Amino acid sequence: MDFTFTEEQQAAVEAATSVFAGVAPDGVPSPALTPGAVAEDMDRPLWAGLARTDLLSLTLAPERGGAGLDLVALCLVLRESARVLARVPLLEACAVAMTVQRYGDAALAAELLPKFGRGELVLTVGANGRTGHDPAELAVVARRAPRIGAETTAGAGAEAEGEWVLDGVQSAVPWAQCADWIAVPAHTGEGQAVLALVRRTHDGVGLAEQVSTNGERYAEVSLDSVRIDDRELIEAAGAWEWLRDLLTTGTCALALGLGESVLAMTSAYTGKREQFGSPVATFQAVAVQTADRYIDLRAMEVTLWQAAWRISTGADGALPAAGDIAVAKIWASEGVRRVVQTAQHLHGGIGADTDYPLHRFHAWAKQIELSLGPAAAHEEALGDLLAAHPLG
Repeated sequence: MDFTFTEEQQAAVEAATSVFAGVAPDGVPSPALTPGAVAEDMDRPLWAGLARTDLLSLTLAPERGGAGLDLVALCLVLRESARVLARVPLLEACAVAMTVQRYGDAALAAELLPKFGRGELVLTVGANGRTGHDPAELAVVARRAPRIGAETTAGAGAEAEGEWVLDGVQSAVPWAQCADWIAVPAHTGEGQAVLALVRRTHDGVGLAEQVSTNGERYAEVSLDSVRIDDRELIEAAGAWEWLRDLLTTGTCALALGLGESVLAMTSAYTGKREQFGSPVATFQAVAVQTADRYIDLRAMEVTLWQAAWRISTGADGALPAAGDIAVAKIWASEGVRRVVQTAQHLHGGIGADTDYPLHRFHAWAKQIELSLGPAAAHEEALGDLLAAHPLG
């Protein structure tokens, strides 16, 4: 079996490395010292740089101005972005664009996706529901809009064709204040999961300020009788589930990139920090701990690529692709937590120094660990899958 990346995927990594080379993880105030968000806006110059190098359009079809690459390529770029704590909604925006391209209205896709690829639009998604513990689609209700000012044979108030009304709340929506469109999972009266695309400035959309664990600007998005066109609501079966799988797998890529950066930082520090006349990296206890974290990262890597490959190819397996995604997120959540904890321990006091960048990585790691569900939630989901699909 050939596990090497294609030339196109490797070229995407090279482009990403070049774009992210100028990004400083400590380019904004420390989240530990800032009572609110570390900045009012996302990194706009970086967003423009991603557009110039065609990284925003990486997974868009050629007819939409893209390179036509897959989730594996996107995860490679996300991995590089997390190494420098890039402050852009790259995962959320690309995942929404991929979902619109796959499931959305053709005319809407033709209108939005080329603009997104050129960096003219910012997309994000509410994937946490009201509390972060219940399925996100249950937090918003989508119903057919009642006909206004028209009598029909069915009488006044009959349902209109072509419009939907949305009511509900999505909490912790990343960079919602910066986005032009927000993808909102919802459910119909029949219990069907749907995906609505809502303009941030739409009548009835409210944004309440929230701040994430890593100090970024999030929002609680409330929808009060928000009316959208039929083409702005994706009813296709599996659309929201596919978007959620993209987000979860992309989060694993972020965990991997962050963890690798932290381990490199730790190796460099312990290699030059001396005790008793020798670098602490030569001490057996230190070497064993760093070796364990290296094993964590390799496990995070192999499970990530397995999940991304299953989604990209639709390949069959002993379990549905959701099983591989759950395994990847379990490793990502547990692994990135162990990596940053070990790094803090081996750095000693300097690890908590707000002039040193490690504490920033720790805050981002905690955010990633819990995003789209902690390890325990995915262990439960994996158990359900194993019960429904016995192995052997």
